[in-house]
Amino acid sequence: MQTPHWEGAVNARLVLGKIYRMGRSEWLTDAGWAQAHADGVRTVIDLRNPDERRRRHTDPQVDDAARAGITMVNSPTEEPGHPEFEALAVPYMNHPRMYPENLAFFPERIAEVFHRIAAAEGKIVLHCSAGRDRTGLIVSMLLELVGRNDLLEPQYEAAMRGINDWHRISSYKHPHESYIEEPDLIGPLRERLAALEEFVGALRVEDFLREHGLSDAELDQIREKLA
Repeated sequence: MQTPHWEGAVNARLVLGKIYRMGRSEWLTDAGWAQAHADGVRTVIDLRNPDERRRRHTDPQVDDAARAGITMVNSPTEEPGHPEFEALAVPYMNHPRMYPENLAFFPERIAEVFHRIAAAEGKIVLHCSAGRDRTGLIVSMLLELVGRNDLLEPQYEAAMRGINDWHRISSYKHPHESYIEEPDLIGPLRERLAALEEFVGALRVEDFLREHGLSDAELDQIREKLA
């Protein structure tokens, strides 16, 4: 699985074609942004809620000019403060078992992400906070759309292990997650992969996207980006 060499990037890897995934964009340094641009990245789609999009004291200082030539798009996968969803997603949407709920509560927001992917220029980076579950939801749908279900489990496992490895070395202590030793990681990983398989097995992504406004041309554009 190809890992891009962008300084500061956490949990970053190629998904397929022109689409990458990663954790928080604030982890990239000036050099990291330049390296992403040199690799052809022209669009970053941030799946987080607006109030999450802020610098932490442990993040590098980045000049605005470092992102020149890269369009930053905010397209959240959920509605902040939605009481029913928040009652289910405790402490947040952090498991594939929540993917069906995310689609059921916010189909228009998920469809909007796909509108943005279709319209995006150049290579695309999808990211949320960890680069695992909101990103994993969209990536899993993309892979099912183009019939690459063989990549579903490797992508999710790499994302789960990638952010777990980051928790081991990060100077920022996450309020809800911490590093899990390998023997203790196997059980949760298997549980998550089983939930992911169930989610994808019950979903026809093309039908969902058509039902929520994606055109034939947009679906073709997305498939081309994943070719």
